[in-house]
Amino acid sequence: MSPTTAEINLFVELDDDRLPTRIEWEATEAKDKGRTPCHSVMLSFWDGEHKTVAAIDLWTKDTTIADINLHFYQAFHKMADTYLRATKNADMADLIHQFGNEFGASVGLE
Repeated sequence: MSPTTAEINLFVELDDDRLPTRIEWEATEAKDKGRTPCHSVMLSFWDGEHKTVAAIDLWTKDTTIADINLHFYQAFHKMADTYLRATKNADMADLIHQFGNEFGASVGLE
């Protein structure tokens, strides 16, 4: 069996000041085919050789602070779930969830 390649593509429309006005993404392995719009993106890449993270952090000009707060809140909880799946360390995953809840409460989400 030959290896399969999956792709994830980002499309960013910029204004004259090179600020994002529209962000879309698509993935070959996604359930829904075609471009999907979004308002913010946080994508990180782990370089195991250099032990560093490279990141792409984008948001459109019309993304509100409330949207960013909710994005971060949900991302913290998603990171906790991913951390648990990757490490099986429930105590640390719970700590990340706790931080997410405290963050949410601090920005008025809970």
